[in-house]
Amino acid sequence: MRALARGSLVVSCQAGPENPIHGPAAMALMAQAAEAGGAGAIRANGPDDIAAIRAVTDLPIVGLHKLGDPAGVFITPTYESAAGVVAAGADLVALDATLRPRPDGLRLDQQIARIHDELGVPVMADVDSLDAGLAARDAGADFVATTLSGYTDGRTPTGPDIELVRRLSARLDCPIIAEGRIRTPDDISAVCDAGAYAVVVGTAITNPMEITARLVGALPVR
Repeated sequence: MRALARGSLVVSCQAGPENPIHGPAAMALMAQAAEAGGAGAIRANGPDDIAAIRAVTDLPIVGLHKLGDPAGVFITPTYESAAGVVAAGADLVALDATLRPRPDGLRLDQQIARIHDELGVPVMADVDSLDAGLAARDAGADFVATTLSGYTDGRTPTGPDIELVRRLSARLDCPIIAEGRIRTPDDISAVCDAGAYAVVVGTAITNPMEITARLVGALPVR
């Protein structure tokens, strides 16, 4: 399995059905472009996209599968969803590790143990708080990521959760991955200074529709 190296920029190549670049072919091209720009790994959603990306790159792939209700636990919510992304070529499995109930009724530690034992890959726990991060590490997660900070409690933050990166780095003995609303070189410097092992960037690189809308919004009203 390919390892996620310290100091990597992980480019999240994902596009929802509403996006014109949705689909495996476009995501494979996006991953190739990210690799050409120096990405150290790719984060991708679903077996089809992951298989297409694996066919064009040897970079480590952080695989996930979004299933079910987006208001609850839907990032790789079950062992079966994890098995699917590993079969497609993922080297790590990312999953929702918030403290919310899991849809299959299993505890987080049970899902992580089964992924380790039967799939033989590391687990990246996507968390929303310090307590969730501590619990995820206790449950056996190999990496803890700030992916879900600001998305589960009604807040609408505008930038990366640098403080959560700092607090997790101070308390945990595993690599901390910074993810969420990271848009600029200054954001990357800030989360790295706070202790991030690697950094995930998605929308700011791989969503031209959102980037265009944000820049159009800055134009003067005529």
